[in-house]
Amino acid sequence: MLEKGFIRFDAGADIGHLYSKDEAWIAEQFAEIERAFEDLPVDAYASGLHRYRRFSRAVILPWTEQVEWLPAMVNADGEEVAEYFQGVFNPEFKDAYRSFPMLQQEMLENELLKRIIQFDFAQTYWDERDMVMPVNVGVHFVKLKVERDGDEAVSSPNCLHRDGEPFTFAHLVRRQNVIGGENVIATVDDVDQFPEDIDAGHIFADFALTKSLESYGVADVAVSHYVSAVRKGAGDEAGERSMILIDYQPTVVKPL
Repeated sequence: MLEKGFIRFDAGADIGHLYSKDEAWIAEQFAEIERAFEDLPVDAYASGLHRYRRFSRAVILPWTEQVEWLPAMVNADGEEVAEYFQGVFNPEFKDAYRSFPMLQQEMLENELLKRIIQFDFAQTYWDERDMVMPVNVGVHFVKLKVERDGDEAVSSPNCLHRDGEPFTFAHLVRRQNVIGGENVIATVDDVDQFPEDIDAGHIFADFALTKSLESYGVADVAVSHYVSAVRKGAGDEAGERSMILIDYQPTVVKPL
């Protein structure tokens, strides 16, 4: 991560090895995560874009790796939500808060999800002052799902971008009957553009995640990143690309 600005890895295999968990434990815990994606609510900020989403916040203590989930906010309709803010880094929602339904309680108790948060954090690097305070964690469950030919599902923002948090990781939960969903990692100078419109020499990596828990991470100061739109493939079932996205931010936020 420090050398290239991004990494790719197999979260399932790496976590199993590091924490001495066998394949059966990984499979059991992962099945709970898969079920949580079945009833993701429609993303209220993506009308007609076939995107579904939940979001929760946590903190991780660098000196113990303890993960503590933060309490929900309650909106005007009495629903438990968590807010997400990217400042100027999302041109579609510049300087705007977005409010999403919280992760289900079962996910806040899922041991594999906790291990993923801890493992991702271990791949990051920080100033010494950041390591004596809690680090903020944002956990997004995002599904792009298209049921009809010709429909298209897109992520936000739909261009090369930075996230505004020092580190972001992406983990594949499911990819079925999908065309698209290609990841591109490029220079930071190419934000707000599409990969096909930039110099090919500015692209560091171009790949698709295809295996459950296949993963990548990016350092926001070093690279921009993008995922292309998702369309339904040739099969009869709906096209789906489901992801866990995890970001990390220090307690004291510094300009990037």
